[in-house]
Amino acid sequence: MIKKELHTYFSSPIGYLVIALFIIINGLFLFVFKTEFNILNSGFADLNSFFYLSPWVFIFIIPAITMRSFSDEIQSGTIEILKTKPITNWQIVLGKFFSSMILVSVMILTSAIYIYTIYQLGNPKGNIDFANIIGSYLGLLFLSSSFVSIGLLTSTFSKNQIVAFILSVFFSFLIFYGFEFISDFSNNSNILIKKIGMFEHFKSISRGVIDTRDLIYFLSITSFFLILTKIKVEKL
Repeated sequence: MIKKELHTYFSSPIGYLVIALFIIINGLFLFVFKTEFNILNSGFADLNSFFYLSPWVFIFIIPAITMRSFSDEIQSGTIEILKTKPITNWQIVLGKFFSSMILVSVMILTSAIYIYTIYQLGNPKGNIDFANIIGSYLGLLFLSSSFVSIGLLTSTFSKNQIVAFILSVFFSFLIFYGFEFISDFSNNSNILIKKIGMFEHFKSISRGVIDTRDLIYFLSITSFFLILTKIKVEKL
């Protein structure tokens, strides 16, 4: 199942396109556009801007990866054929999940070029906080797994890939930043409200401190949406 999905991604422009978009979009904000995220103008050789921008880029790129996962199967009618094969519904769901995660992991790995750039720009050369970077990359992986699981679920809702994409973007944004917004908008910085959303947990991991509570949170979110996806697949 994983090999089938990966072949679909890399035998077409989809896989290469999302990787290129991820690098280009971040590169433009980090080194070209004259914004607060521009590393060259900030005076600090760190990747904080990259790790702040990446989740927002993921909110749109990961739904583009997952939108066809089940929508395409439903539209073409191959979901019925797939379910008659000697594989369980869990194997179908997890196969699509891990194939999407492999593509996302490759996409994240390509950003290593930014680490090299920051390493060279540091004064003195090599003055870089690797603990913070490792924690932030770990946070990106766990965050992306949650977005992928959300995208898989929404792709079961409709045979229209655009509908699946829009729903995935909406739910990903809602769970990532919605509770942070509610807390700030209500002028009540209630940490309990913020901790319901992903943003607070991602910030925590990005500080370079690996807290098991944050890891359990992301694993719980991922597992929850994968279970819902499996239930929905059983009804297709």
